[in-house]
Amino acid sequence: MSEFSKVGTVSPQALKAELADGREIALLDVREQGQYGEGHPFLAVPLAYSQLELEAGRLLPRLGVRMVVLDDDGADTPHALGQRAARRLQALGYSDVRVLQGGARGWASAGYTLYQGVHLPSKTLGELVEHHCHTPSVSAAQLHAMQQAGEKLLVLDGRSRSEYQKMTIPGAVSCPNAELGYRLHRLALDEQTTVVVNCAGRTRSIMGAQSLINLGVPHRVLALENGTQGWYLQDLALAHGSQQFYPEVSPDDPALQARREQAQALVERSGVQRASPAQFQQWRDDRTRSTYFFDIRTPEEFKQGPACGALHAEGGQLLQGTDLYIAVRLARVLLLDTDGVRAPLVGSWLVQMGFEVFLLEAGLVKDQSAWSWPAVPALPVLPVLTASQLRDLQEQRGAVHVIDLRLSLRFRDLHLRWAVWSTRARVRQAAQQLVDAGAGDSPLVLVTSDPRVAALAASELTAEGRLIYRTPDDAAAWTAAGLATEFSPQQPPDADCIDYLFFVHDRHDGNKQAARQYLAWEMNLVSQLNAQERAVFTLRP
Repeated sequence: MSEFSKVGTVSPQALKAELADGREIALLDVREQGQYGEGHPFLAVPLAYSQLELEAGRLLPRLGVRMVVLDDDGADTPHALGQRAARRLQALGYSDVRVLQGGARGWASAGYTLYQGVHLPSKTLGELVEHHCHTPSVSAAQLHAMQQAGEKLLVLDGRSRSEYQKMTIPGAVSCPNAELGYRLHRLALDEQTTVVVNCAGRTRSIMGAQSLINLGVPHRVLALENGTQGWYLQDLALAHGSQQFYPEVSPDDPALQARREQAQALVERSGVQRASPAQFQQWRDDRTRSTYFFDIRTPEEFKQGPACGALHAEGGQLLQGTDLYIAVRLARVLLLDTDGVRAPLVGSWLVQMGFEVFLLEAGLVKDQSAWSWPAVPALPVLPVLTASQLRDLQEQRGAVHVIDLRLSLRFRDLHLRWAVWSTRARVRQAAQQLVDAGAGDSPLVLVTSDPRVAALAASELTAEGRLIYRTPDDAAAWTAAGLATEFSPQQPPDADCIDYLFFVHDRHDGNKQAARQYLAWEMNLVSQLNAQERAVFTLRP
């Protein structure tokens, strides 16, 4: 397909209708994360143009799925971001690709809501669950008083291990949400112990606590209201670098039998189904439905014995951010564990988000052909310059153009003095600006820690006919080679940091106003839903 051929478009009104017509569809926002987080349609999923070819296969497992590409303004020109992204998707083999007329701005002009933030379906589910199930909670002040009084408490941090280690409630044990029901019998031996589940904000606290309640555990279970942010806003000290991790459990542990029976009851209540070997084989070759196959166990378990073709999606993280794993609305989802507890729990929530969910036994897939996903295309290999080679090239040529493709805030922290920051979407303009500033067709060097990102950016510049190199992200090597570096806390300016969503990230860096804004955003999500968006969810008793 020609670089300049135009891809068909769809109006906001037509797209709105398609999102509710009961057929599979993927709405892909190809802007950078900061732009996406500042405002996007409710069911849009992020697929940043910077890494489009790297992420498309796992997000879009069926080449014939109906998809719509969303950019900022939906400009109808060959070099517009939406058109470029759509052509790239077509080149990967996707056959039903259109661009949203007017982009995000057109969506808003048509009278439809643009939502701030990320993980909207997952966050909204948490808020709906709290209201629907009346999930019991405890405030930071109340929990602190309970700790001071020496009550029997077990505080479980339902986030990933890395998030837990960054900051958590003092005394909390790391136990990601999908692991709660599987490991609780090793953590709370006394049924009189009160179990409190926390996260950074609200969603995983609510979902983790309600998961244990739904399983029917004998303990009193509470969600920590507003998580670590609520704790911090009460001026209570957080723990950093904690090392209390969940205990190991064997799937053969006899104590798990009761929990499996509880999980089976949950499966029957929720509408989760089980897949037979014949169904698994049939779906592997099905070209009429999008099917996702996830191993939801811990990273350690997945590394030790991955299932054939399954993608790893730690269960709690899958629920926390379905938009990072599942781009196709109304897709089929296959879940795998080795214990019969974790997959039922995760599946019971995914069903309530509109997915058709099936459970697989580990033994079911061992002898099957590997599950296949659309492959990442072969990418050109850019010549690599070490720091000393970059210095020598600069001395030989008199000028070298450097474009830094790392995260904008990493660029602010330290970068080569003569570098400019850009993304793949804007790299062509950045290169032209360097040419306009002087030194003509000097060699171009791309700074990144991922050679694939550099190759994708370079593909935007092939028509320029210049020498293009890559140099690694290695500040120590730059210094050792005598290359000049600088710190620029205001460059690029906030408005240009399109890959960074300040109100989401700044709450973790001591910014109380950002924390308050984030919590208010979470609690206000449900009030913004229209009837069509609310119908995405089917909450069960």
